[in-house]
Amino acid sequence: MACPKLKKISQAATDAPLLLVIMDGVGIGTGDAADAVTLARTPNLRRLKVEALATQLAAHGKAVGMPSSTDLGNSEIGHNALGAGRIFDQGAKLVKNAVDDGKLFAGATWRELTANCVREHTPLHFIGLLSDGNVHSHIDHLLAMIARADEDGVAEVYVHILLDGRDVPKTSAHLYIQRLEQCLQAFDGKAGRRYKIASGGGRMITTMDRYEADWTIVERGWRAHVLGDARPFASAITALETMRAEKPGAADQNLPPFVIVEDGKPVGTINDGAAVVVFNFRGDRMLELSRAFEDAAFAKFDRVRHPKVLYAAMMQYDGDTKRPKKFLVEPPEITCTLSELLCADGVSQLAISETQKFGHVTYFWNGNRTGKFSDELEHYIEVPSHAPPFDQRPEMRAPEITDAVITELARDRWRFLRLNFANGDMVGHTGNLQATVNAVAAVDTAVGRLQEAIAKKGGVLIVTADHGNADDMGERDADGNLQRDAAGQLIPKTAHSLNAVPFYLSLPPDLRAKITLAELKDPGLGNVAATIANLLGYETPEGFMPSLIERR
Repeated sequence: MACPKLKKISQAATDAPLLLVIMDGVGIGTGDAADAVTLARTPNLRRLKVEALATQLAAHGKAVGMPSSTDLGNSEIGHNALGAGRIFDQGAKLVKNAVDDGKLFAGATWRELTANCVREHTPLHFIGLLSDGNVHSHIDHLLAMIARADEDGVAEVYVHILLDGRDVPKTSAHLYIQRLEQCLQAFDGKAGRRYKIASGGGRMITTMDRYEADWTIVERGWRAHVLGDARPFASAITALETMRAEKPGAADQNLPPFVIVEDGKPVGTINDGAAVVVFNFRGDRMLELSRAFEDAAFAKFDRVRHPKVLYAAMMQYDGDTKRPKKFLVEPPEITCTLSELLCADGVSQLAISETQKFGHVTYFWNGNRTGKFSDELEHYIEVPSHAPPFDQRPEMRAPEITDAVITELARDRWRFLRLNFANGDMVGHTGNLQATVNAVAAVDTAVGRLQEAIAKKGGVLIVTADHGNADDMGERDADGNLQRDAAGQLIPKTAHSLNAVPFYLSLPPDLRAKITLAELKDPGLGNVAATIANLLGYETPEGFMPSLIERR
């Protein structure tokens, strides 16, 4: 598909650089005791709210391609929307539709998987995040596939569960384990059926690394899921209760790997001839496991053995590298993103973040595309992240990212620069309120430095976020009231919020006199790309959502 060419407007907005700052996980809260953004010292953001052109953007639910208004936004789909300027149905919605209308089960990949298991008398293994957070996966998708596997005659099913406590309440894993066990037991009791949980572990310790930050996380998962090499327990609930007792207050996401055993042996190791389905629809935290299964030459860790299996994922996680080769649901096709159009017109661009969010300002921003559109016009800078836990160093790499951007601005090479500060999201996910307050303050300091630097260049500064998180750090009841424990302390919330995010546009005086905010109904993240295009001197690209600005 050929992309439309950008059309220049008669008066170019500015020849100076435009800097986009994405404050990951920094939304607009209620200002109460759980709002780390309001609690933080943020003189620069407060000044922008008054002095800049300011509005707020929808960053969750249907506004970013999710099935309903109650679905959380996340960094992946947020950056898709920011970079593409349009809203595409995302994994959660695509998979739900494919399950509901049966297309997933009628597809060639599902039929090949189940036929293999029936023909070869081998198990079907499921690996994925066990929750209804609907950010990486949804338990309903898993339960539907288990039921269909029985219907299709699969005799053995083993599930390798990754505990969430991040996109859902921090100690809620027992609820999902109970639902899964009820489903499995309904089939396990039938003649010729063996349907069981085989292994598991917390998502931040086991399997779900991303951007090659820590391959030992994937290795722990491999040893548990494939080799059956982890701490043994009689059941997943026993494992959960034991580890919680040993580490009071620990979030599910941080619990170590475990294996379920019977008669002293793991119930479901992954062996030659089996079929394996990774049921996460979001790819960033499952790409590395896919490499471990699919790559013949592999040196990231000692696999000990590499079983010959039929491997598939819920979706194809990387369309450029075609990984994995087999998948159940077609991913969204996102083409003609802002960066692609800018490269076609010769606009130089810089993208920078630390490792934890590097793929978001590159891969996801570019429409789930791994490579650059132009080696000459685009430059990527990855600042290595500190090792977790991130609440121990809530400033993360914001100072280093800021230093690098200021250096690059001095080079006068880049027309459009974009960056991501991971602090609000990554520290927010720990549930540590005070650390998150400090994290937001660190981002504010960085924003202040960048605003000063871009102003010296006569440039434009946009400050926004991809979704909320730090703005709502406490669990709430059905009426929205904060919940507290017996000691009166807030019960920590580690998931994203449903709050809108800020949009601040700081302009040099000559532009400020010419530009005002457009009157749009329910603006969202998808409106940002056209805004950037306008500020760089182009009309709103064909097919893009309307710009947030208009000329006076």
